[in-house]
Amino acid sequence: MAGPLARAIVGAAQGALMAVVGTHGASALGGLLGSVAWQVAAHAPAPVVAVRGEGAVRYGEIVVGVDGSAGGAAALDLAFEEAARRRVRLRAVLAWAMPMPAGPGYIQPPVYDPEIVRRDEERVLGEAVAGRRERHPAVELVAEVVHAPAARALVGASARADLVVVGSRGRGGFAGLLLGSVGHALLHRSHCPVAVIRPH
Repeated sequence: MAGPLARAIVGAAQGALMAVVGTHGASALGGLLGSVAWQVAAHAPAPVVAVRGEGAVRYGEIVVGVDGSAGGAAALDLAFEEAARRRVRLRAVLAWAMPMPAGPGYIQPPVYDPEIVRRDEERVLGEAVAGRRERHPAVELVAEVVHAPAARALVGASARADLVVVGSRGRGGFAGLLLGSVGHALLHRSHCPVAVIRPH
């Protein structure tokens, strides 16, 4: 469970528009699992922005992770709104990779055609951004499907972004997790601030 400082921030975030935290506290362990930033991102009801990176360079781009989940939809909403407000480009990234063996009982998926998978993922991405693009016609949108693990793709994209936005949990993983593996990876390795958004 969250520590005293994280609990205080989570409590203050009730009904707030956003909670903002740093990713490194006074402790030498500030950037490790269990940090205030991770705990707040896992428990706060409001969107959480964890400030990472030096912030000296502005790239004029926001990156958002798209995966077809409810959290991903909320992330898209916030990313479009921020891109419109800041008048910057929005890069919507949908990353896909074949699942790795998960231990005893794992069933190998049937043979698949990467091009068919890519077309399916492009359709998911197109449907996800369609209505939002109409609501924000002034936002320059770059939509890309990447054949790579989502965490790796988004951490890489964060190197040329001012903000990266993800849902708190994606369409994979375990239902009981409060924060998914992609959000967790970005909190630790992103090159820019990270916004973690819960489903509406």
